[in-house]
Amino acid sequence: MKKLATLISAAVLSASFSTTASAQDTMAMVVSTLNNPFFVTMKEGAEAKAKELGYNLIVLDSQNDPSKELSNVEDLTVRGVKAILINPTDSDAVSNAIRMANRSNIPVLTLDRGASRGEVVSHIASDNVAGGEMAGKYIMEKVGEKARVIQLEGIAGTSAARERGKGFMQAVDTYKMDLLSSQPADFDRTKGLNVMENLLAANPDVQAVFAQNDEMALGALRAVQASGKDILIVGFDGTDDGLAAVKRGMLGATIAQQPDLIGALGVETAVKVLKGESVEKSIPVPLKVVTE
Repeated sequence: MKKLATLISAAVLSASFSTTASAQDTMAMVVSTLNNPFFVTMKEGAEAKAKELGYNLIVLDSQNDPSKELSNVEDLTVRGVKAILINPTDSDAVSNAIRMANRSNIPVLTLDRGASRGEVVSHIASDNVAGGEMAGKYIMEKVGEKARVIQLEGIAGTSAARERGKGFMQAVDTYKMDLLSSQPADFDRTKGLNVMENLLAANPDVQAVFAQNDEMALGALRAVQASGKDILIVGFDGTDDGLAAVKRGMLGATIAQQPDLIGALGVETAVKVLKGESVEKSIPVPLKVVTE
């Protein structure tokens, strides 16, 4: 009986040790939505880097729902992951999820989109303000100052939409463009199509469109093609579909991010944090204008 008790005790201790060891090697990534090629590429970059560095990476999809995002983070705190990389659904709403992780002493890093509150160790993203300005400058170079333009905005409340819009509006002011309309299409291709159809009907003399991501740009492209008009369209992100459309001469340009690098840098930075190394509060990832 004593021998049996010893064996059971040893088995329990072994299981406990295995769970602890596993938890020590595990970090997590919470993505706003995996129904967007940009974030799928970001996930793949993170997974490849985690595998290279010998870490397990749990990936959870928030489906663009802040309440789902909160439950995802709650699940991860229960699992005892050692770090959380989060791509917020909304810069304000994500604060509750971040604070939950803070209370569990789990370091949080934000990817692509920032958070307005909560303790974040590091934010890895492109300079979205600069990217919006780059789009506006490109339109000016192709169409000229005082160009008649439309902007398709992303999801209201996200830092990416706010910052890209800010940069583009700076270009609008600098180059004296005529902004005919600026409406949200939620970073979604179908909504980009529908919103653009309505805007074309109301603004038949538009010369150029800036869409705050490639998905909306591709939706706008379908609306423009159906109208038979010759309108310059500039997207943002540099997704595979966006780049292909640029190469075929269908989109004028895309402001290309490097989502795989954002994901990889997120994992690299989290590993440094777990090793007790100091990291930058903000880590910029380069952008470029792709026109061919």
